[in-house]
Amino acid sequence: MPTSDSSLARPYDHDVADGVPEARSPARIGPNAIIQTGQALAALFGDETARMIFDRAGIGHRFVDPPGTMLDEREPQRLFAVLCDTLSDQDATRVLAQAGDRTGHYLLVNRIPKPARWLLPRLPTAISERLLSRAISAHAWTFAGSGRFSGQVRGCRRPVVQLAIQNNPLATPGCPWHGAVFERLFATLTATQVSVLHPRCQAKGNDCCEWTITGATGSLQSARMSRRAAADRPDREDRPSQASR
Repeated sequence: MPTSDSSLARPYDHDVADGVPEARSPARIGPNAIIQTGQALAALFGDETARMIFDRAGIGHRFVDPPGTMLDEREPQRLFAVLCDTLSDQDATRVLAQAGDRTGHYLLVNRIPKPARWLLPRLPTAISERLLSRAISAHAWTFAGSGRFSGQVRGCRRPVVQLAIQNNPLATPGCPWHGAVFERLFATLTATQVSVLHPRCQAKGNDCCEWTITGATGSLQSARMSRRAAADRPDREDRPSQASR
């Protein structure tokens, strides 16, 4: 086999600063939650609006000098909260969905090992989804922070992925950031298209945040060809997240 479980489970290793023990602190989270949100804000509403929102969140310096290591989860938590308070519901969803899609794109281009990027789209979906879910679970501390992440895949012929975060520190109504990250990764590496549902949301009063991910139906051969083509061109950003539509 061209790769191993350990190499498949490395999409978030870039967030580790100087060793895993420090980065695994339960109150720390990966920098892409801030970096990609700043870029999405600037792209959609301009630098002035982006800086204003960052300043209101008390992290104006992060917009000028984006973080390169794990950071206190309260920083993106404040940023997401201020963003949702400042923009309309629709605009906040657009920004967070684009930020999540950018995060997924960054991971595909820079952090998913090439052997895994080659292998996963060529495997049966039930297997690739289980391997990708295992990789995400192994590094969930980089996006779940102090929350508790769980993931499982049910079924073989039409597998269903179920991901959940209890006490999600970055919960926002509908959690478009998380949903877009998951969609970009699973759509590129495990299926032609995926449907990402968010049946339970902590920001809407539920006990946790939960996502259900299913693959599109259709010709298995066509689906595999499309999956391989997408994985072979991970630098393309022409597939918007459903959460932003």
